[in-house]
Amino acid sequence: MGQVKGWTGQQLSRPECVLTHSSGLILIPNWTDNGGISLIAPSGGTHHVQSLYSKPLRPNGIALENGGTVLLAHLGDTQGGIYRLSADGHVEPVVMTVDGEPMPPANFVVQDSQGRIWLTVSTRKTPRSADYRASASTGFIAVAEPGQNDARIVADGLGYTNECVIDEVRGHVWVNETFSRKLTRFTISNTDSIQLSDAHCVYRFGVGSYPDGLALDEEGYLWVTSILSNRILRISPDGVMQRMFEDSDESHLQWTEEAYQKDALGREHLDTARSEVMKNISNLAFGGPTRQRIYVGNLLGDSLPFFDTQFTGVAMPHWDAELGELLPLLQDSAT
Repeated sequence: MGQVKGWTGQQLSRPECVLTHSSGLILIPNWTDNGGISLIAPSGGTHHVQSLYSKPLRPNGIALENGGTVLLAHLGDTQGGIYRLSADGHVEPVVMTVDGEPMPPANFVVQDSQGRIWLTVSTRKTPRSADYRASASTGFIAVAEPGQNDARIVADGLGYTNECVIDEVRGHVWVNETFSRKLTRFTISNTDSIQLSDAHCVYRFGVGSYPDGLALDEEGYLWVTSILSNRILRISPDGVMQRMFEDSDESHLQWTEEAYQKDALGREHLDTARSEVMKNISNLAFGGPTRQRIYVGNLLGDSLPFFDTQFTGVAMPHWDAELGELLPLLQDSAT
């Protein structure tokens, strides 16, 4: 994939999760002040939408809805929830419970073509760093049907659940288990009332790889980003891995690996990731006119690096979503 081609966006705050749109719009979460999102126009101009909610929100994953509202997966210290943010900053709670219980801090959110809300919770432990362990097993995937405010767990006992991909064409759900160091595939066994079955570890990651972000290309391969090592890996459906990019610091990886093996990995390891260029990459999204440009989220950066590739990303359900009231903001940020 080669070297970074460029950077886009300005004054971003913890741009962990990147979404792209056919218009050229890029959306990312923003942790400044009360929380919200940032919009990047094709020109690189940036516009920030601040939440007007009664408490600060810490959006980790985000999902663009048809009409221009954005779902936020709230990664609170002790509580989570899925909230809906409008272009004017108005916020409403959408899914606040899972199987009738308050939602733990939410990591990721995505909608499928039927409007179902899929979410991941990495861990039930507090603080979350207590589960940066190979033995992690309290994460889960849950689904809320359209109009429901209570989600239902469809996969449990996961090793620090991170991003997931809903591959509706092939009938699979793929998920990264960050500290179990696994890429896991489930089969969607009931498309009316979603059920997941046949959990299968497709790939087990080695030293220095902590799978976080996940994307799908049109050949059915999974693209995985690794925190700490700044790796981008492309993995076939049958588990053959190709390393596409890496920008890591060997001494930092050795320090973090020693801590991981001793069950001592903590925030100090994640928040000080070292490299030449990258800022602890966490996510990627295919964008550009042909979806052959890769934009990379990063936990410690204030702009987005991007690459060009010969591979084409799958058009996610939000790719052609109506932008509604976001459209004027896109036009404003382009000037």
